[in-house]
Amino acid sequence: MIHTASGIEGRDGAQSGFGFLWGRANFELGESLIPYRAGDTYARAFAVGILNTLKVAVCGIVLSTLLGLLIALGQLSPSVLTARFCRVYIEVFRNMPLLLQLIFWHTFLVRGLPVVRNALSPLPGVYLTNRGLFIPAIEGHAAYGWMALALVAGTAGAVMVARYLRRHDRALSGRLRAGIVLAPPLVVFLAFGAPFTVDIPELAGFNFRGGWTLTPEFAAMVIGLTLYTAAFNAEIIRAGILGIPKGQSEAGYALGLHRRQVMRLIVIPQTLRIITPPMTNSYLNLTKESSLAVAIGYPEVVRVANITLAETNRAIECVALIMIIYLALSLVISALLNLVNARAQLEQR
Repeated sequence: MIHTASGIEGRDGAQSGFGFLWGRANFELGESLIPYRAGDTYARAFAVGILNTLKVAVCGIVLSTLLGLLIALGQLSPSVLTARFCRVYIEVFRNMPLLLQLIFWHTFLVRGLPVVRNALSPLPGVYLTNRGLFIPAIEGHAAYGWMALALVAGTAGAVMVARYLRRHDRALSGRLRAGIVLAPPLVVFLAFGAPFTVDIPELAGFNFRGGWTLTPEFAAMVIGLTLYTAAFNAEIIRAGILGIPKGQSEAGYALGLHRRQVMRLIVIPQTLRIITPPMTNSYLNLTKESSLAVAIGYPEVVRVANITLAETNRAIECVALIMIIYLALSLVISALLNLVNARAQLEQR
């Protein structure tokens, strides 16, 4: 790649390298977790793309895991109707191309919902249109950053207290644990004068302004990735549950536990040891499949790279950035889940 870039530079006089990242990007992005506008650097535009990719990936991972768990339990349900419905769901969604599903959901949200002037308002201050879901939002304040740090400190304190009590054969009650965790951020909140201001969306011209917006592109990505990946996760979880010896469940029933208690207290915790490695692969696939968002206009890494390529003509550098970013995301996710897997395994003596 470096040799090719050098050859192009020497033949055509074109510049190469990543210095262009500090140039001005002459394009807007539909949504961003950090402030961004046309005229900011390409590096900041890529940062917006990375955060948007992470937002979709995290939401998809959490929701697909929860939905996959429900579908897996439904397949194992004694109800024939429930089991068959879950089976049909899996066969339909995992055998349908993901790109087709994303386009379907995006088209449905854009064309199936009313225009702004006919917005649906299911709750006061909440508006649903083909341009997105607009809901009230809490305005930012410097206190919230300090509250987040205080919450981390409180959580760390609760963990240390629990470990100390465990060494002395005592347990930390749930109420005391909640008090240790929530007390520091509450003190910070009161110290700053309890700042709390709600920004309510209002119709201004042809769209709503203010509040928090859930765009159709983001919603279509989350819905599509969740429904698609949940079909695979359900099979992984179902296999993990069936991998637990039946004697474990029978012992729980013998102790007088109900089916839900057996699943929650006995089966599911042991299932984690079996499903964590294949679920890691599923999460990695979901993160990489988020690149299909370019087909529906969601401003993630690939879309930012494509727009940057059109403005700068730095094809090799833009492709290299895409590769590096997705490699880094995959390695981080893999490392985190490897830690989870290591903690879930039985200790060998």
